[in-house]
Amino acid sequence: MNRTSPEVLDYYDEEVVRRTVEKYGYGEREALELFLSSKTYQMMTNPDMAMWQFGPGGILSICESERITGSPLRSAYLRMD
Repeated sequence: MNRTSPEVLDYYDEEVVRRTVEKYGYGEREALELFLSSKTYQMMTNPDMAMWQFGPGGILSICESERITGSPLRSAYLRMD
C-alpha cells in the first residue's frame, strides 16, 4: 500500500499538534500521542483518502469528532448525509 509522503505527514503532525496544544493546553508529547494513535491519523497515511485536502484545521476538527463520538466518520467533513 502506498503511504502519504513523509513531508505531508510531518507538516500535519506539527500543525495539528500545535493547534491541539493551543486549544486544549495539552503538552506537545500528549497532543502528538493523541494524534498519532487516532483513526484520523491512520486515514491521513492513506493517500487514496486525500485527507490533506481538509487542511490542518479540518483534520483537527475530524480528530475532535473522533474523540467525542469514537469515529472520525461522524465528522461534518466526512459525513454523507
